[in-house]
Amino acid sequence: MGAAAGFGRGRVLPMNDTVKTITVEQVGSPIRRPSEQRATLVGLGLNKLHRRSTLEDTPAVRGMVAKVAHLVRVVNEG
Repeated sequence: MGAAAGFGRGRVLPMNDTVKTITVEQVGSPIRRPSEQRATLVGLGLNKLHRRSTLEDTPAVRGMVAKVAHLVRVVNEG
């Protein structure tokens, strides 16, 4: 069983209707930002402007998005 398309970074998510996902896009540069914010972007699977990452919608991921809300935007929730 291979990785689901679009989930990247080797994460395999079950392909059923109970898994909620969130897609985020990087819209701000990490240049001149604290290293914690850079690390949060990497944790979200983002490293360049306008890249998108689809992640499982969990409180941990929501917290990471909130931490760098000025650098990312939520594209899709579902």
